Amino acid sequence: QVQLVESGGGLVQPGGSLRLSCAASGNIFSINAMGWFRQAPGEERELVAVISSGGRTNYADFVEGRFTISRDNSNNTMYLQMNDLKPKDTANYYCCAGTWSLVVLGAADYWGQGTQVTVSS
Repeated sequence: QVQLVESGGGLVQPGGSLRLSCAASGNIFSINAMGWFRQAPGEERELVAVISSGGRTNYADFVEGRFTISRDNSNNTMYLQMNDLKPKDTANYYCCAGTWSLVVLGAADYWGQGTQVTVSS
């Protein structure tokens, strides 16, 4: 089993920045990819970004260069640096972990509880 705990969400004004963190613990050797998804009220969950253990990354088109996913393997933590935030980025952000293909498909083995990001003036 792998446990994932997100942090770093909050309220930010349009154009502002936030950095989300996802700390992994447990049988982390069973995973080779981690990702961020988000879900807004009334909307389907959507992929934001994925990163492999080797540093390969993939981003959703709506990121448009504003977000950066990274991971620190020394402390088993993944990050999502979000810049130039827009109201449409408001959502609950979830981290997940598993194999690359399952993470990309939204079918990861492990999920965190989510952290709320609200972009509003």
